[in-house]
Amino acid sequence: MEITWFGHAAFGVTPASGPRVITDPYTPEGVGYAPIKEPADLVIISSDDDSAHCRADLIDGDPTVVNALTVAQSGGSVTANGIEITAIEGAEWDHHPEHEVPGQNGMYRFTLDGIRFAHMGDVGNPLTDAQQAFFEDVDVLFALAGGYLTLELPDLMEMIHRTRPKLVIPMHFRTLTYKPRNTMWIESFLSHFKDEDVDFAFGATHVITKEALPDRTRVLVMDYVR
Repeated sequence: MEITWFGHAAFGVTPASGPRVITDPYTPEGVGYAPIKEPADLVIISSDDDSAHCRADLIDGDPTVVNALTVAQSGGSVTANGIEITAIEGAEWDHHPEHEVPGQNGMYRFTLDGIRFAHMGDVGNPLTDAQQAFFEDVDVLFALAGGYLTLELPDLMEMIHRTRPKLVIPMHFRTLTYKPRNTMWIESFLSHFKDEDVDFAFGATHVITKEALPDRTRVLVMDYVR
C-alpha cells in the first residue's frame, strides 16, 4: 500500500484492496501546506470544529466522512466503507492560545491490508492509562511529534515505549512551510531514537507491506506534498 503525507496531520492511505482513506484534512491557507488534490473514498476527522483537522469538504470523490470524536462518544466503534474505525476521546492542550476551553477530539484506529493504523488526532495532554492502552498492538502510528500545542515529547515517548508500534510516522511538527512557529523541528523527536532506528522516505509517498514491517519500533520520516 501507499502512504502519502500531505502535511500537518493529513495522510492518504491507499491499500491494494479497499477504500482510499484520508485523515484529518486541513485548511491550506491556515497551516501553509498545499491543497489536497487527491480524492478519497473515506475521510476520517478527529473533530468537526478545527480547521486544521476537519476539512473533509475540501476532498474530492464524494467520500464518506467519519468524525472520530463522535465515534468515541457513541460507543467507540463504527463501520464505514467496510472498514471498522475505533476511537477514544482526547482533548487539546489545556493552555491552547487560540481556544479558551480546550477542544475535544478523537484519536482513532483502522485496519487496511491487514495493517493496523492509529492516528493521534490533536491530543494535547499526557495520555491516561486507557488512552495509552488504546494504542497497543498498532503496526503504524501517526504520531504528534511537534511538542507545543500537542502533548509533550516525553509523554509521547512514554506511550511509544509502552505500546511499541512497529512503524512510527511523525506528523504535526515544524517544517519550512508550516505556519505555526512554536512547534519543534523533527530533530527534537528524533533525538529520542538511535540513528540506526530512523529511516527517511525522501519523498511524500512511501510504499509499505505487512510482511516488510519491522520487528521492533522504527521511525519513518516523510516529506510533505509540495
